[in-house]
Amino acid sequence: MQTLTSYTAPLPGTYWQWRGHRIYYVRAGERHSQRPPLLLVHGFGASTDHWRKNLAGLCQDFEVWAIDLLGFGRSAKPQLAYSGDLWRDQLSDFVTQVIRQPAVLAGNSLGGYASLCAAAQSPDTAAGLILINSAGPFTQAQTAPPPEPLKKLLGQASQTMFRQPWASFLLFQYVRQKSMIRKTLQKVYLDQSAVTEQLVEEIYRPSCDVGAVQVFASVFNTPQGEKVDVLLSQLACPLLLLWGEADPWINARQRSAKFRQYCPQLAEYFLQAGHCPHDEVPDAVNGLIRAWVLEKLMA
Repeated sequence: MQTLTSYTAPLPGTYWQWRGHRIYYVRAGERHSQRPPLLLVHGFGASTDHWRKNLAGLCQDFEVWAIDLLGFGRSAKPQLAYSGDLWRDQLSDFVTQVIRQPAVLAGNSLGGYASLCAAAQSPDTAAGLILINSAGPFTQAQTAPPPEPLKKLLGQASQTMFRQPWASFLLFQYVRQKSMIRKTLQKVYLDQSAVTEQLVEEIYRPSCDVGAVQVFASVFNTPQGEKVDVLLSQLACPLLLLWGEADPWINARQRSAKFRQYCPQLAEYFLQAGHCPHDEVPDAVNGLIRAWVLEKLMA
């Protein structure tokens, strides 16, 4: 298995026009006639850069794509109501128009929820689904909606105030400071050595783009999307769950039990990592993805 601890350089990407907006994506590896391509989808505040170790580790065996969701990374940041439905449409259209073949969708955190929306509600685009510490609300549960990290930072009482544009602007200026990004990452990464200056810079840089504060503010105004249990009941493709068990934002064991209630045939693994195991323990995640795809999804 390839070791990626020394790998740091993100791959160059290109742009796709979607609904009049520029969408950034990266492609690595060659297409295999007997293996589905992989599409990697980042979490809240992250980008394709967060998958650099996985793109490098998986591209020898698969055609691998990573995409910046609208509102994040190098993609456009228009003033819209951001939601699972919006990102579902973006991902399904990307698979149809750019990849042109059903893909295995792999998403972390918010990207996991968006990937689940796409795989469940646009089934022709998904050959399989991999959720890595995935966000999203269950019916009649206390599980938080996709922007769980922000609610952890704020607390319930302050959220109404931060619906005001001036307040969300001030909060955004505070949480996007490099020192705050670093502190947040240190809380959610088990291995502190994985919180590098490069990682901090990769998250900070898109926050300087025009429109970034409006995307941030929309988190407080957009209604919750479809419930995870409803989406799981619609899901037709194989499902793999990967959990960083030291995630302070998600109780992995409790959330796993919820997923198993609605999808008992899923495969899953628990890893010694935090909220972003694909970046913290990439060799382990890449190995599990490789083995599962080759075993479950070989044409």
